[in-house]
Amino acid sequence: MVRLAVKPRKLSEELAALHHRAGERAVTLRELIYFLRGRAYMLLIILLALPFIQPVPLPGLSTPLGLAIVLIALRLSLGQRPWLPKKIQRLKLPAGFFGKLITFTERLIRFMESVLRPRIAALTATSLLNQLHAIVILVSALVLLLPLPIPFSNVLPAWAIFLTACGLLERDGLFIVLGYVALAIAVLYFVFLGEVAHQATQSLIDWWKQ
Repeated sequence: MVRLAVKPRKLSEELAALHHRAGERAVTLRELIYFLRGRAYMLLIILLALPFIQPVPLPGLSTPLGLAIVLIALRLSLGQRPWLPKKIQRLKLPAGFFGKLITFTERLIRFMESVLRPRIAALTATSLLNQLHAIVILVSALVLLLPLPIPFSNVLPAWAIFLTACGLLERDGLFIVLGYVALAIAVLYFVFLGEVAHQATQSLIDWWKQ
């Protein structure tokens, strides 16, 4: 008897199913991992990055969610099976989280689903390359978990995480390249801010010495 391969559900379908399952109650990361099963950790990275792309209010969760992405990406970059400590797994996403997430990201997700497809296979052909791509997620997540009161300090690294993770999930080399571009833009942005801060400080010192 020949078994037909079951096509993985789309991200929008996963979100809708999670919303249906959770309703309006709080959900732990452990529940998400169990529900997502085979594609759990890469999908989890995408889900945890989405709120920082759109203004979904997550008071006090920027650092722990960023830390969760860091821990997953670190294991992936080392070629190891993803894992989260029990303390992080018990972290609760607020009540109504998926409803808010769907509201803010539905159009974005559906657009991504319409353009994501396997291509530029050379970029995902080896485990070593995939480990390198995981480092992009890791570096971006390290920036994400910092509670910086700076405009776009979360948005830019979140896009790098989101695009790279989508590319890895669907073996889409183009989106992996876009993830690298997003990280480069984020780095340039922070370098620019550092230069502005340096110039402002120097001007203040010069004024004070007058």
